[in-house]
Amino acid sequence: MTTDPKRPLTLRDVSEATGVSEMTVSRVLRNRGDVSEKTRVKVLTAAKELGYVPNKIAGALASKRVNLVAVIIPSLSNMVFPEVLTGINQVLENTPLQPVVGVTDYQPEKEEKVLYEMLSWRPSGVIIAGLEHTEAARAMLNASGIPVVEIMDTDGKPVDSMVGISHRRAGSEMAKAILKAGYRHIGFMGTKMPLDHRARKRFEGFTGALAKEGVEIEDRAFYSGGSALAKGREMTQEMLERSPELDFLYYSNDMIGAGGLLYLMDQGIDVPGQIGLAGFNGVELLQGLPRQLATMDACRLEIGRKAAEIIAAQLDDPEAAQEHHVTLTPTISYGDTLKRR
Repeated sequence: MTTDPKRPLTLRDVSEATGVSEMTVSRVLRNRGDVSEKTRVKVLTAAKELGYVPNKIAGALASKRVNLVAVIIPSLSNMVFPEVLTGINQVLENTPLQPVVGVTDYQPEKEEKVLYEMLSWRPSGVIIAGLEHTEAARAMLNASGIPVVEIMDTDGKPVDSMVGISHRRAGSEMAKAILKAGYRHIGFMGTKMPLDHRARKRFEGFTGALAKEGVEIEDRAFYSGGSALAKGREMTQEMLERSPELDFLYYSNDMIGAGGLLYLMDQGIDVPGQIGLAGFNGVELLQGLPRQLATMDACRLEIGRKAAEIIAAQLDDPEAAQEHHVTLTPTISYGDTLKRR
């Protein structure tokens, strides 16, 4: 069966794929009526493989879209994403569209569930963080028939459109700046989040650039849960006690980096002379620190704005030519913790 990629799947599509009537398909999906277990499994399996999502809009709205844009992000506690939401809202507030937010907690199965529920209300578009999804989630996005923009990352192949930065390049550029400043004994600290694909890609880019110059990370540590500032202090102390020869510490995010900076300042250690530091994200809150942590801006506000602009433009004129793959370029802020050479 072939369908228009911009047409949402219907009961008829599932019916044709399974060879049972639309009424039977409807009964199975609504869990109503007397249907054999064999038929039920057949219909549910086909619906999942096709990416079919039932339409919950009743009455006159049943064949229409609502003026909602589903925005699916991994976290609200991570200070990265509120700024992305601000960018989205800045654009959509000038249109009839309204963003509705779902949170996945970096869990693929939860993302699948959130996406399923949001698509069932037939939004006008989807903005979703990341390029990695379950097969079922990707099937739903492909079959949705609406504009889809994957954000934050461009190291991969999108379902439709994507807006973000290359995290591998971001890690690589920071490594080059560290090496150029003369540091060679490097430790790394990050969060224990195997499903944070963007942090993984930055780490890969970072270690890859070091390896090209014959340098390896000499110590590393990971944490999960608790205060990032407190963990940054704790891990930095433990790492330097373990590996006192280190002359640079690279952190996967600014919050644990700030904890490390506060620890080194308390110890009277010369930063960046004896030890250099760098994080990632360009968190505005940390501009109030006594010394500015070297970091890299992740273009969060611009990512949100551009993603919303793509959705709004596609809905306004689906035939209009526009850029669908947008890779933004973050810049390094040297602050007070990374020497310039």
